[in-house]
Amino acid sequence: MTVSYTLKVADSRFGGFSKLLFRWKGSIYKLLYKEFVVFVVLYALLSVVYRRLLTEEQKRLYTKVAQYCNRSTDLIPISFVLGFYVTLIVNRWWAQYTSIPLPDQLMCVISSNVHGKDERGRILRRTLIRYANLSAVLILRSVSTRVLKRFPTMDHVVEAGFMTQDERKKFESLHSDFNKYWVPCVWFTNLAAQARRDGSIRDDVALRLLMDELNAYRAKCSMLFHYDWISIPLVYTQVVTIAVYSFFAFCLIGRQFLEPLEPGQEGDLDMFVPLPTLLQFFFYAGWLKVAEQIINPFGEDDDDFETNKLIDRNLQVSLLSVDDMYQNLPPATKDKYWNESTAQPPYTTATAAETLKPSFLGSTFDMRMCEDAEQSQLVEASPSMPRMQTPLLGRFLAAASPAISIKNFGRGGRATPHLRRAFPSPHPEDPEAVDRIEEEETEDEESRGSGPPTPGGPLGGPQSPKASKIRRKEPPMVLVKAPSSESVGAEWPGGWEP
Repeated sequence: MTVSYTLKVADSRFGGFSKLLFRWKGSIYKLLYKEFVVFVVLYALLSVVYRRLLTEEQKRLYTKVAQYCNRSTDLIPISFVLGFYVTLIVNRWWAQYTSIPLPDQLMCVISSNVHGKDERGRILRRTLIRYANLSAVLILRSVSTRVLKRFPTMDHVVEAGFMTQDERKKFESLHSDFNKYWVPCVWFTNLAAQARRDGSIRDDVALRLLMDELNAYRAKCSMLFHYDWISIPLVYTQVVTIAVYSFFAFCLIGRQFLEPLEPGQEGDLDMFVPLPTLLQFFFYAGWLKVAEQIINPFGEDDDDFETNKLIDRNLQVSLLSVDDMYQNLPPATKDKYWNESTAQPPYTTATAAETLKPSFLGSTFDMRMCEDAEQSQLVEASPSMPRMQTPLLGRFLAAASPAISIKNFGRGGRATPHLRRAFPSPHPEDPEAVDRIEEEETEDEESRGSGPPTPGGPLGGPQSPKASKIRRKEPPMVLVKAPSSESVGAEWPGGWEP
């Protein structure tokens, strides 16, 4: 039976989790006490042998071996391996629970779309939902030891009412080497198609909705089968188990309280009981036992899934929904808040204090933005408005921009050094970059001297035809007259930004 303690931790209070430490069922003490006793007994035997039976020479040899074993424990990545493994196991455990088929959605669709108040309609609805429950029972018999013990043979399934004798004969006449949990789902689809032809299901939309819910139900049954078939790789489980066992095998030898090797050397305090090592065993070995318990939650451990209870609940609720509740509605009347624009349910005395708290409207609802009138004025965006940039970020943006580059500014001649200073090289200390810039400036001067100037350069200077084509593809750029060098150094550290 699943151990539930949700109510005990509903409110955070002093010693809330501490009270859970004194529970036995489902506890770590119940899982680990046998291994813990074995470890303590082995440690005590080695301690007695070391203290009473070994000679001085043997003690010195044992001390060297123990020191070696103690150093070797640092080489085993037990925390990483064990933590990752347990995380994988816990995620798989919850995924298996969410894969258990529940007929709640399917029974609602059957009750609302399979019509007929006569005996034929009642039989049709009950048979459809019984086929769905039968499929769940068959798959749970294959993965859960509790369900298999409850229904060890098909005779028990027939006797429980999930299957008739005729259905059993039909089921056993189908020869297959694989699990046949899907057979009732096929019966369901054929019966639903027949109901559509007979008019019990009135349109194809309702039939499609019924088939979609059945497919989702069958997919969960299939996932349970595959979780049972495909386990976590055995090598991973073996690696984790060997890591934990070898770690504590070294601890048995290396964590003994030893005498110093030299007569005058000061040794460690002899506590007889290695409390930190015992706690370490309790944590790591307990972690491994947690993974061992929930790696297959369909067993008979204290915290395994209560599959038999789920079967009982699903059958009872689904039959009640499609049979007794079919077209059995309470009268539709005006509700209590019919004439009220704002419905406000009452509070009890214990919860009346909650009405004093204002409703949450958003984290920025109380933020005051209109205190500064200048900051609250509306401004129309304009393409000619200069963009503000931080000095450091502006250098990198300017160097990476396709419309603004050192080469383009180099074409403006030597009369505008203050503009070139505004866009420094991203690599000012790179000699190769400096040489490339000087070569580009030399080429620009030669082209300017050999051919007629082409107006429309980036700074009003000449521009080659090839560069003119490139310039026409670039977005327009607004240039602002640069201030003096003194104001540049005072207002914008590191150079003026456009």
